[in-house]
Amino acid sequence: MNWWDDALHRAVAEVVLAGALAALVGVHVVLRRLSFFTMALTHATFPGVVAASIAGVSIYAGGVAAGAVIAVGVAALSRRRGQDAAAATGVMLSGGFALGAALVATQNGFSRDLSSFLVGSILTVGPGDLVTTAAVLAVVAAVLTACARPLLFTGFDPAGARAAGFATGAWDLVLLLTIQVAVVTIVPAVGTILALALIVAPAAAARFWSSRLPVMTALATAFGVTAGLIGLYASSRWNVAAGAAIALAATAILLLSALLARMPVLLRPRAAES
Repeated sequence: MNWWDDALHRAVAEVVLAGALAALVGVHVVLRRLSFFTMALTHATFPGVVAASIAGVSIYAGGVAAGAVIAVGVAALSRRRGQDAAAATGVMLSGGFALGAALVATQNGFSRDLSSFLVGSILTVGPGDLVTTAAVLAVVAAVLTACARPLLFTGFDPAGARAAGFATGAWDLVLLLTIQVAVVTIVPAVGTILALALIVAPAAAARFWSSRLPVMTALATAFGVTAGLIGLYASSRWNVAAGAAIALAATAILLLSALLARMPVLLRPRAAES
């Protein structure tokens, strides 16, 4: 039997690729405090994925198209005078998810295929999904590496970046679209609802250990892959939903990192007394 013919083997490869991809964009999400936007993006991607499934076309194409509209809409609304970015993001979140729910209602019941977009179905990924995830991982890694300086500059000091001649709006859009592509890619693995945990939790855990971008990226990637493997093992061992198990594993890594990062501070008075 070919290695790729085994569903569990494909799932292992997918969680490694998806964990690394989510961690790469997650570092920028955490550093720029874009967690709420990313949550809105995962929910707003849902109607595009559902529409693509109903039309019989690639869910990646539908998700990217819907997400691109959301990303451009949020960027445009948040830059208008008197408009709050959080408010614009919240409207996009609820509106996008409502549209997805309305599209689902047009079908005869809530089908298993459509429900899997919400919580993921990693054991059903095929070789084509693995190729897509690997290709997107390579492209996203190249983009974030090549654009690391302008992305960090425009994110932490927009006024200084504008004075230096950087088009801050364009670079913000590049990052938002990169996040969107990553979100759509990991939907088959963990779903639109649980994708946020795999994107944010490993990067937030890495933030406890380092503030340097290269170190934080390496740690986040390790944490993301570990969370995926632990979640997949728990899913096969105790027969729980894989997407939920992966999200819980990522959350556990975050909580453990927070606890361990505080231990030297907690133990310092005791050490001084001894």
